[in-house]
Amino acid sequence: MLPKLQDATYRGGYRIALKFADGVEGEIDLEAELWGDMFEPLKDKARFAEVVFDSELGTIVWPNGADFAPEFLYQSLRPGYVLKAVAAPVIV
Repeated sequence: MLPKLQDATYRGGYRIALKFADGVEGEIDLEAELWGDMFEPLKDKARFAEVVFDSELGTIVWPNGADFAPEFLYQSLRPGYVLKAVAAPVIV
């Protein structure tokens, strides 16, 4: 089952508080993840602070189009989390 992000709140610096539908919640620091074309601009804390929770996409996004997969965010809070494939039904 995919983790479902319910809410996210900017906490200052590069920190974001997250709350998932299964009750998992906590604060993560994304500073070390800000590399590559989409994320480099977010090293500017003023631009990072523009983060919003997009309930339609179910993740956090920035005006430049950058986002993080909810699975990545969940695993940041629960390092032991592993996404498991769901077997397709067998049609006879």
